Amino acid sequence: MSQTALKPQEDVIEGVYLCTHLDLPDLFGDAVADQPGLRLYRPKDVPDPTRIRFALVWRPAPDAFDAYPKIELVQVIAAGVDGVLRNPSLPEDVTVTRVHDDEQAAIMAGFAAWHVVWHHRHMGNYLKAQRETVWDRTTIKTLRPPSQVRVGILGYGLMGQAIAKAVTALGFPVFVATRSDGDSAPGVSRISGADSVQEVAAQSDILINILPLTEATHNILNADLFAQMPEGAALIQLGRGQHLVEDDLLAALDSGRIGAASLDVFREEPLPPDHPFWTHPNIIVTPHEASVTSPKAVSDTLVQSVRACIAGQRPAAAVDKSNGY
Repeated sequence: MSQTALKPQEDVIEGVYLCTHLDLPDLFGDAVADQPGLRLYRPKDVPDPTRIRFALVWRPAPDAFDAYPKIELVQVIAAGVDGVLRNPSLPEDVTVTRVHDDEQAAIMAGFAAWHVVWHHRHMGNYLKAQRETVWDRTTIKTLRPPSQVRVGILGYGLMGQAIAKAVTALGFPVFVATRSDGDSAPGVSRISGADSVQEVAAQSDILINILPLTEATHNILNADLFAQMPEGAALIQLGRGQHLVEDDLLAALDSGRIGAASLDVFREEPLPPDHPFWTHPNIIVTPHEASVTSPKAVSDTLVQSVRACIAGQRPAAAVDKSNGY
């Protein structure tokens, strides 16, 4: 935080929406308007850039923060903050916060569990049979019970824990890769250390990625990792697009090393119409909607963070910029 503590001017603290992809005022304006003492502007409507003390952001432009010399708090509308932390105009002393929302985690967990069931039950076969009007009960001979299908989760923060809880409730044994030791929920085996990702992948019939994007996790879903996974395993990619080496996944799918993949995040978004992921028979594409944050959760987190800064405290939702989350 800068040396001048964030203080209200005339009982109103002014902020700005900064985003190149979404209409943040349209999505969150009503919820923020219900919060007394805060006023947010679109960049073109800012009356005095020197009065801007905070920003509500998602994928801001590279020079987005240059116009606001006294900005002290940047609130990201979701859990992922890597794009903001890499922004070249972000001042070093600015506090960055993110949304920590149990409902958002529950939405993510439901999405992940749906895909686990999809891959476990080979639901794509039923859709194909329906299109061909074929009554096909092949799984009656081949289906493995959940207790024999191992699910790996890369990342065990709020989202990872919610996913683990949902998946274990369905009867699947779960293995999670974490940076450090600690307690885990019943039915969850926790693996930590430098090789935890590789160890979890090696025993995962279905692998779910929910890692944050850091230098250590960039390109982590690659040919070497796929080669360690059980043949025919499924990948559920919910982390960041930059985690996945796309050509490596396509090669692994075509060889049968990976049997199927669910992809919600991509290096380039929107995914280009001519991208091979769209038409690959063993890939499910969704448009970065595994989880969404409610306007109220964003607004509440913003207010709590602003109030903490006014009090000279570190907001509970602040991220550790040194490790990227």
